[in-house]
Amino acid sequence: MGTLYLVRHGQASFGADDYDRLSPLGMQQSVRLGEYWRAHGLRWEAVLTGTLQRHRQTWEGIAQGMGDVPEAQAWPGLNEYDSAALIDALPVKPTEPPTTPEGYRQHFRLLRDALRQWMAGVISPRGMPRYEAFVAGVTAALEHVRTRHQGAVLIVSSGGPIATAVGHVLGTSPETTVELNLRMRNTSVTEFDYNPKRHALVSFNTLPHLNTPELRDWITHA
Repeated sequence: MGTLYLVRHGQASFGADDYDRLSPLGMQQSVRLGEYWRAHGLRWEAVLTGTLQRHRQTWEGIAQGMGDVPEAQAWPGLNEYDSAALIDALPVKPTEPPTTPEGYRQHFRLLRDALRQWMAGVISPRGMPRYEAFVAGVTAALEHVRTRHQGAVLIVSSGGPIATAVGHVLGTSPETTVELNLRMRNTSVTEFDYNPKRHALVSFNTLPHLNTPELRDWITHA
């Protein structure tokens, strides 16, 4: 039996013109995770990442902290949905930018609604696949791990694909998948055991590398 670790990217640049890059704290979170795994003697048989910049940068930080690591395989099916396109597909638009407390809350209220409608096939956000195709990209990565590997495998991705993987393995409703997604923390670790036939959830959204009082301020969600 092998173990699959799924890591959400480090803190990105929420509210900036270019969200798809790690903040300085996001890089620190990533390096710290790599250092934690190095201290515990973890070695990767394989690494898969989405192709977004924040995925690559998170892996670079983990690799910096760990030292000797294999080359990562880029997997486009692990890319995140486009939250801006989702919200733009709604008839109701944001009344203020997400840089204020109320704007931030409004952003995630609209995103939750848009995700549910996209999953149900009610809206078709510009430039995005149908939800069924999004799920297929994630489950193909799970199948790849299950059929090609036997040891410790790492996936670096985003909240949407990781929540989708958990929902697929547990058979949850789309509504539950949305809630799992929106509660995921930066550089959180979700763990599956796997064999050639199936995956089994072991843990979800954990932060073992930040589990000390002095690192409490490093825990973020955006």
